[in-house]
Order: sequence, then structure tokens, then C-alpha cells
Amino acid sequence: FTHLKYVNPAAPKGGTFGQLAGGGTATFNSLNGFILKGDPAFDMELVFASLMARANDEPDAIYALAAEYVTISGDGRTYRFRLREGITFHDGSPIKADDVAFSLSILKEKGHPNIGFLLRDLEAASADGDRVVALQFVPTHTRNVPLLASTLPIFSRAYYATRKFEETTLDPPLGSGPYRVGRFEQGRFLEFERVKNWWGSNLPIIRGQHNFDIVRYDYYRDREAAFEGFSAKNYTFREEFTSRVWATRYDLPAIRDGRIKRETIPDDRPSGAQGWMINTRREKFRDNRLREAFAYAFDFEWANKNLMFGSYARTQSYFQNSDMMAKGKPSAEELKLLEPIRDKLSKDVFGEAWVPPVSDGSGQDRRLLRRAAGLLNQAGWTIKDGKRVNAKGEPLTVEFLVFERVSEPHHALYIKNLAALGIEATTRLVDPVQYRARMQDFDYDITMQRLVFSLTPGDELRNIFSSKSASSKGSFNYSGVADPAIDYLVEQVIKAKSRNSMYVACRALDRALRAGHYWVPGWYKPSHWIAYWDIFGRPPIKPRYARGIPETWWFDSEKAAKIERSG
Repeated sequence: FTHLKYVNPAAPKGGTFGQLAGGGTATFNSLNGFILKGDPAFDMELVFASLMARANDEPDAIYALAAEYVTISGDGRTYRFRLREGITFHDGSPIKADDVAFSLSILKEKGHPNIGFLLRDLEAASADGDRVVALQFVPTHTRNVPLLASTLPIFSRAYYATRKFEETTLDPPLGSGPYRVGRFEQGRFLEFERVKNWWGSNLPIIRGQHNFDIVRYDYYRDREAAFEGFSAKNYTFREEFTSRVWATRYDLPAIRDGRIKRETIPDDRPSGAQGWMINTRREKFRDNRLREAFAYAFDFEWANKNLMFGSYARTQSYFQNSDMMAKGKPSAEELKLLEPIRDKLSKDVFGEAWVPPVSDGSGQDRRLLRRAAGLLNQAGWTIKDGKRVNAKGEPLTVEFLVFERVSEPHHALYIKNLAALGIEATTRLVDPVQYRARMQDFDYDITMQRLVFSLTPGDELRNIFSSKSASSKGSFNYSGVADPAIDYLVEQVIKAKSRNSMYVACRALDRALRAGHYWVPGWYKPSHWIAYWDIFGRPPIKPRYARGIPETWWFDSEKAAKIERSG
């Protein structure tokens, strides 16, 4: 093929694209985005190429990038990638097979634990001459680990011969991809500069993408200041995540006269699991009944109407907005996976898939609070002097860990209902750096997070739900799920041989997780809210499974000149 169908292959190059980094509340103190230490700058992946690259309108396929082609051994264990001729790092030195082998080995050995966890089935990476790299996987390797390995960044072995890969640094790295690190000011902004003679720019998987000379990320500690920055054109594109701001703050002169455009675009990816993650590593949260009680204390209907302008739907599933979501009672295919471990599962798994309760919208539905109180009593937490205590007389206290104030009204509502149940709940606001450190160490009671899954879930499920990841520092297993039955179902998803069998296994896993009440489900919407200064061009269609922004957009000099003339 010549180019992806969702790009303009003749898109002009030039201009600047500016947006927020990390939702507008982040900071950075390192340009090493592939280790556990430090707070890395956002989107450092732009600096590096990989063997293969994904197409964002297909759920599984990857296409040749640094690799020209790949051959697979008869036993499916060895993948041999032949590198293209003429591919180089940004300093002009050639990218060789030894660099690829070094990159995958160092990521597995010293990279972020989440990357090492995903590469555990990679047995060896070795060079066969300058242009062939062989990746050997264990006999039982999962179906998607070769895809993962071939889309990881390529580093220069020579560059790291005099530098420690595992250390934080503000030295711009030697890259291999479409951009290099340009101007930056620690914690305030960072600019990526387009590599104008990059070897990959005209390859079919890339043509029509990476069109801006500068991709800039601005960092704001405060969301209010971040919005003012956009209205002042300090940056030019904004995805809005706060319904109150979307509904009330965009009545700007630049909106009214057309200089700023505002749109809602579809999001066909699985919406994932957004909500309050309950840290079951802590003794007080070990009882399933207590965790279920917490789900009955949050009044989504009131919050959606009064705090979020009716913009959201309630999340029910870990795989919301996808065919992987469990509904109703288990199908015959699901039961084939569940029956062998029936004695290890809650009986609720075999009934209707658990869904969060629907309140009367009053903000304090007494029917639901009575249900929550009954569950707490069953779990051994009874009322004494107006406080919920256990058999030892110890009070039930809960701290919600947050790093921004935007969710304060939601937490206030939740805390009020927990207080009605005799539970003393508070919020702890910390800065982003401390928040990241505490999350990596699992030092929290409950925190709001979003788990996002790919269209073809595989090894990442181990990093989110497996017993091993529950004790792995920095993992995404926020709730500390450590259950042999869940481990078994995760493996059923990973080893599924067809998309339909994968859907079945995901639904079975979804049922078991929802019956475990490891979280209090939040809310979702299958769309993106975007606003941008009208200085861009874009293709007529977007990739189905991505925003395509800024990758497929380009700077329109005529529109920009018109904006400048109008003020």
C-alpha cells in the first residue's frame, strides 16, 4: 500500500502544534521516559523509531518501519527482522541489528517494570550481521508479545556505552524517530523538532503523518490557568476532560467569531475502567462485602446531573464500550471457562453480571445506603457511638488520594454519604510528583484512576490483574488483585486463538472482576471533546481507534494568516 487511508499523503510540512501535557496538571524532571525513576516528559516516544508501527484503523496489524520484512520460524519462536538500508540515528550513525538487540535487552533488564513485565516471554535478542536481528521467545509465549517487542523504541548502543540507561537525565537523548528534543524548560514546556531528513517520512505507514515542524507540550499545575492559556493562544489545541468547563467556559469571543472551533468526535476504542480503585493490599479492604458497600454509597445520578451536566453514562464494565463487556448471565461458551474454577469463584459470577446501582438522584438515596449498611454489618463493621467499627473497636477510616482539585465536588458528595454510614473519609491532596511516588509504592487507600485496554488485550492484563503484578512496584494493578481464579482467566484471554474466543474469555474475566468489587465504577463517554484555534488542516476521516491528532493534522498557513489579521 502507498499510505494509510486516514491521512493526506500530500499534507504540507511546517508550523507549530501546541497542546497540554498530561491533562494540564503534570510536570517533568527527566527526558528518560522508559524507566521507573523520575517524572518523564510527555510523549518521549516521538523521538524513537521501532521495527514496526501500528495502523490506528485496525485492531491487530502492524506494518514495516525500521524493519523491511520479518520471517517467522516454523515453531513460532524466532522472529527474524531484516532492517532497511540507510536508516540512521539523528547524528547520522547507522541503525544496526546490534542496536535493536541492545534496546530490547536493556528495556527488559533495566527499563520500567511494566515494560519488563510485558517482555518476560522474550528469551533473547541477538544480531546476525548488521541488518538482521533475531528475537527468540519462550515456547509458551503469548500471541502479542512479538507485536509489542517490534513496536518498542530503538536506542543507540554506542550512545549508552558512556551513559547509564537506568538514570534520570535532562540531556536530550540520541533518537531514531520523526522528532528530536528541541527547546525546553523543566516543568514548563518542551518542544519536539521535526527531523526534516528523517529516513521514515515517506514510508507507507508514515507518509502523511508528523507534519508539524514543532510539536510543543505546555505544563500547567493549575487547570484554571491552563484554560486561560488556551484562550490566550499560548497553545492551540485542547482536549477537554471536565464537563463543567465544556458546558460553561467556552463562551469566548474567539468561539463566537469562529477563530476557535469546538467539536465532539467519536471514540470507538474500549472506554476501559474509570473509577475509584480500592487498595485491597490493606487489611481493612480485604472483605468483598465491605468493598461492595462502597459502591452503594456513591450517587452517580445526582453527580451526573448536578456536577457533570448530564454528559456521562455510568461505567459498568472493565471493558466498557466494547464487545468484551459481560452482559446478563454467562453464555455457554463462558461457562466452559468458568466451570473448572467454580469452587474458586463467587456464586455471583454465575448470575447476572454485576452492575452499579441506580439511585433516585437525591444525592443520598436511603434505600442504597441501607443496602450498604447491611453489607458493612455482615463484614463485621458495626455502629458504635455513631462510628463504624470492627470487632476490636477500631474505626473505619478512608483516605482518598488526589493530585488535583477538579474532582473535589465528587469526593465531597461521596464523603457525605460515607459519613452517613459511620465511615470517616477524607481527601489528601498532594502534588503530582508525590502522587506518582505514592502510586508506585501503592501507598493509598482509594484513588481515582482509569484503566485502558487495547482492542486485543493480552500481556497487559497480567500487569493489571495478576497476583504477581500486585506486588510489583509501579504496576497498574491499582487494586492489588491477587486471586488464582483471576490469574487463570487472564491466561485464557491471552492464549485465545481467535477474536471470538478472546471476547468470550474477556467476558468471563469481566464477570469475575466485577463480582470481586475491586473498584467503585465511575463514568465514561464514547467521544472526545476538542477545541482548537482554526489554523489547521486535516484529512476528511479520522482513524477509527485514535484521535489522529496531531499525527495526521497539518499547519494551514492561509488560515493562520486570517487569524492573525482578525486579531
